[in-house]
Parts: sequence; structure tokens; C-alpha cells
Amino acid sequence: MSSDPLLQPYKLKHLTLRNRIIVTSHEPAYPEDGMPKERYLAYTVERAKGGVAMTMTAGSAAVSKDSPPVFNNLLAYKDEIVPWIRQMTDAVHEEGAAIMIQLTHLGRRTRWDKGDWLPVLAPSHHREAAHRAFPKKIEDWDIERIIKDFADAAERMKAGGMDGVELEAYGHLIDQFVSPLTNELDGPYGGSLDNRMRFCMDVFKAIRSRVGDDFILGVRYTADERLPGGTGMSEGIEISKRLKQSGLIDYLNVIRGHIDTDAGLTDVIPIQGMANAPHLDFAGEIRAATNFPTFHAAKIPDVATARHAIASGKVDMIGMTRAHMTDPHIVRKIIEKREDEIRPCVGANYCLDRIYQGGAAYCIHNAATGRELTMPHIVAKADSRKKVVIVGAGPAGLEAARVAGERGHEVVVFEAASDPGGQIRLTALSPRRKEMMSIIDWRMAQCEKHGVTIRFNAWAEAETIEAENPDVVIVATGGVAHTDVLSKGNEFVVSSWDIISGDAKPGTNVLIFDDAGDHAALQAAEFLAGAGAKVEIMTPDRSFSPEVMAMNLVPYMRSLQKLDVTFTVTYRLESVEKNGNQLIANVGSDYGGISKQRVVDQVVINHGTIPLDDIYFELKPKSTNHGEISQDELIAGQPQSVVRNAQGQFQLFRIGDAVSARNTHAAIYDALRLAKDI
Repeated sequence: MSSDPLLQPYKLKHLTLRNRIIVTSHEPAYPEDGMPKERYLAYTVERAKGGVAMTMTAGSAAVSKDSPPVFNNLLAYKDEIVPWIRQMTDAVHEEGAAIMIQLTHLGRRTRWDKGDWLPVLAPSHHREAAHRAFPKKIEDWDIERIIKDFADAAERMKAGGMDGVELEAYGHLIDQFVSPLTNELDGPYGGSLDNRMRFCMDVFKAIRSRVGDDFILGVRYTADERLPGGTGMSEGIEISKRLKQSGLIDYLNVIRGHIDTDAGLTDVIPIQGMANAPHLDFAGEIRAATNFPTFHAAKIPDVATARHAIASGKVDMIGMTRAHMTDPHIVRKIIEKREDEIRPCVGANYCLDRIYQGGAAYCIHNAATGRELTMPHIVAKADSRKKVVIVGAGPAGLEAARVAGERGHEVVVFEAASDPGGQIRLTALSPRRKEMMSIIDWRMAQCEKHGVTIRFNAWAEAETIEAENPDVVIVATGGVAHTDVLSKGNEFVVSSWDIISGDAKPGTNVLIFDDAGDHAALQAAEFLAGAGAKVEIMTPDRSFSPEVMAMNLVPYMRSLQKLDVTFTVTYRLESVEKNGNQLIANVGSDYGGISKQRVVDQVVINHGTIPLDDIYFELKPKSTNHGEISQDELIAGQPQSVVRNAQGQFQLFRIGDAVSARNTHAAIYDALRLAKDI
């Protein structure tokens, strides 16, 4: 047996878990009609195949009709979910993993205009800032009904073969009862701690009476809200002890913080640029105070941190949830002594931020996650070896090189710069974004493993490419900053990338015009304001930085507000004029009737990129397909068969920002779904 603490089995009541790593409950927003169908199944089973001890689905499954999901969650209140759950649990068990599901009633953490348009419920009329709905103050008959709904849902989950259920009790209805900030009830469910915990205990009693003792029950709860007047640490420890003493549950899953605001949620689930494992020591204090099985997950991105959590005895099971979205085969690679090959989670939080905007969760640099039905986590060998030449060693080019190399092809990459990375190398210059370089570093290591040749400081001309006698050419040259967007005065502006890279000296009074809405404008603003400049970010949109999304925005705002950066929405920069040492910025509005001016000494434009595609168009006439990609074949996962020029020398494709300005995930997805079929 291995001596690795992470690989030791753990006995949880009657259930033996094969190691100490779990995927904690989360909702990737893959359900169809509220059911975990084929896509959800494939995603969940992949992590079981990868060796995880237990995977927890749903974050969280709704137990009642008046708890409508605010994004695409499972609907545990429907009987029709049972066979879908059974299909999933059977498949996970066949791979040797345990499986649980998280159940919840959202309480005020939803909206009344979702689902069946029923009133939102809470133990007070206080609105949650994040979801904005003013709740109805819950009544006795609501409480009775919801307790029964929890028990009904748990019974369905047991009928579906789940090993257990976990109640979500932080930020959701159960926590809204427990916290003195959100419970203004009188009588048996309000006032004292005993009364505020009564709802949680009643729910567990009702569930236990339905499912019996041979079923795991747990709770993921906040033991310290970190809010004035809320549940503090001392009361949280007392809550923890009472949960254990109830005899109703089998483990504690510890959370620290609150999730009623974007800032609070980001502290609970930290992103890149924030400390790893910030609440692990606190979870250890709960375990020490209760001597009870304790689980925890919050930015445990790497094996070393997870191993420390177990070896030090802070927790019994450690969650690596986002890390398993990046690489579902972490445990298998640990067992096989291949930890250095684990694809690293970079904390970009593209996964979580997407679901809060109504999208499905995707990993920023593993395009197979959530696409297991069509995209491979392990690339198959090709039937025949080809020569593949790639131009550009940014994320798109390196992913294409990695995949083609793993397929067994001979791969040569030309990169004009002295180092790989493209725009990622620039974005990683900001301290909070430095983890992004792991996207490049991992691919470079994989390319080396698969014998890919990378030629740096090599400007690829058409003749250079032709001399390689390639079968396939992939242009991944990225883009260049697009600043030519004004009616007049484009020669007086610089790009956000000029500021980030240091190619442009910072001004002292700066206007940033941002209609791309991505990280670059905020990074430039942070750099400029940190250098002492007065900074205004202006956008014609009705909100700023929409591509950055909620949780990623939090660290920027904490920094930029302290630096007194001004944000101006719904105004458009139209032109710039030179006036001595100053610039006159002429400002209008898409809504009409407005004409203003700003006097500044620097104007920065953030308008995305335009493709750097000269080499593509030079090569296009010499290719067999004239650069054409069959969308049908691409989507179906079939090799590209377009022939427009039978006398052509090679197939030609372009990917990533060499096609159009998008993002890192899009560039990597372009590369994976093309190169996997070469």
C-alpha cells in the first residue's frame, strides 16, 4: 500500500472511500430540463475514471418549486429525476468511486421571476444583494412543506442509488435561518441559537426517518460568516458541536465566509491572485474542536496543498473541485507517479463566472471539460504520421502542437518572439494574473514530452513553411491591438497592451476607452493608477468590463477603488485632438444629444485585437483547401476533407485570434477540436 497520505482509504460510517480526494458539490450547469442526462453523466463519470474517491454532484439540486435555480441546476423535486440519477450512480460506482448529491432550498438566493414565478422565501424580508429579490417572510405552513420537500428529495436520491446527500447550508435557506442577520422570526424558529438551528435539525430528522442509517448525510455550512452581527467563529464552533451531537449526520463540510455579494462569494471561493487554501487552518480548528469527520474545499489547486491538508490532520477529506475541472485524472496521475503531468488549475475562474452569467461551466484551458461526449481528455494516436507545421506559440499554437504531438505527428512550431505565450505572457505581467503562465508552461512540457520542435526568434515566411514540406499548416499567429477606432486622432492614442508591456510610458491624467470589456483595460488601469496617474475608464456599454465577469472583477475593484479610479458608463470616445502637451478627448453617446470633452495627457484604447494573418493569406493559394474548414466535419469530430485545389501542397487552417478576437478558452478549443482529428 502507498505511504502517500492522499492515497490512504477512509472509512466514513459504512462507506469506504478509496483515497482522500473528493470533488465537492458544484453545478456545472449541464442539466437538460433539470435532469442529469448524457452530458452531465459523461462529465461526472470522467472524474470517477480519473480515480477520485467521491464525486458530489449538484451545487445544489432544488428540493422545492419555490427554490427555482438561477442558473441551470438539477430539479430534485421531480420524480422523473430518479432513473437519470440511477444511470449516473451506477456508472460512477462501476469506476470505483462513491457519489453523493447536494440538496438545497435557495430561500432568498434566487428570484421570483424564475421557474413558476412563486414568491421568494426567507426568515425575514431582507433582500440578498446578489439576486435582488425581496422575499416573503416565511410562514409556518411554508416551513412544514419545505421540510417534507427535503425528505422527499432525499428519498428520491436514495432510490437513485446515491451513497448520500449533503445539505447546502451556507447562504441558502438553512443558513438564512441560522444567521441572526437574516432570521427575524419569532417563536420556535427564531431568536436563540437553539431556535435558529431548529429548521436545520428538523430537516435532518425528516430525511433520516426516510433514508435510514445506511445512507450518508452531511452538511456544508458556514462556521464563520465574517460579517458584523452574523454567525461568528465562537458561535460557529458551537454550531459545529451541536451538529455532531445531534447524531443525525456523518460529517461536516466547512465553509468560512458569506456569499450574498460578489465580494463575499469570491472570498469563499478565491480566484487567481488570491491566497491558496485560505480557510484550511480554520477547517482544522473545527475538526480539532469536534473530533468529527471534516471535509473542506476552497482553492486547493495542487497536490502539494492537498497532501498537506491530509498529512497535517486538518481535514479527513480534501476537495479539489476546480482542479478536477482542469484535470479529471489527478488521482490516477498521482498513483502512476506522474504528478508533473497534471494540468494545473490557474484559478482563472472561467468555470464559475460563466454559470453566473447563464452559461455552462468550462475550464479556461481544458476544452474537453463539459464536452466529454465530443472532446477527448486523452488524445488517441493517429493512424498515420503527418508533418504538421504551426506558426505561433501562444495558447492556440501550443495546444495544437501538444495535441498533434500526442497524436504521434511530427510537429514544428515557428515563433517570432524569443519566448512562448503570446498575449498570455503579457497578461501574466500583472501580479494577480501570473498564474496564467501555467497554461503555457504545461503545454511546453507536454510538447517536449511528445517531441515537438519549437523554433524561437523565427519569423515564418511562406517560403520557410513550404521548405518544411508539411502535410498540414496551422496559423496561430494571434492578433495585434486594434486602436484605429476614432473618427480623428488615432495617431495620438496607445493601446492597453502598450501600457501593460511597458512599451508606452504612463501618463499622469489618463482616459482609458474600453469597449472590449476584458481584463486588459483593468490591468492597464491598475498599472497606471499604481504609478500615480489619475485614471478614468470610459465605456459606451451600460456596464463596465462585462467580459471580466463577477468574481474576477472583485480583486480589481478592491484595488482600483482604493486608487480612486473613475468608471464612466454609456459614453463613447469619438475623437482626440492635440493641444500643446495635452489631448482633447471629444466624448459623445450612443443615446444621442451629448457632446463633452476631457482634457488629459494620455488616451488608452482597449478595443481587442485584429488578426495578424498575412502569412495565412500568403499560403492560402498554395493549400489544398484554400484555408476552408468544414463546420459540419469540425462539429461532428471528423477529419477535414475539403479540397478546393487538388494541386495544393498542404492543408491550411487558422485558429484563435488569428481568426478573430475572442479569448483563451476559444483559442484552445479551436486547436483541440481541429488537431484531434488530424
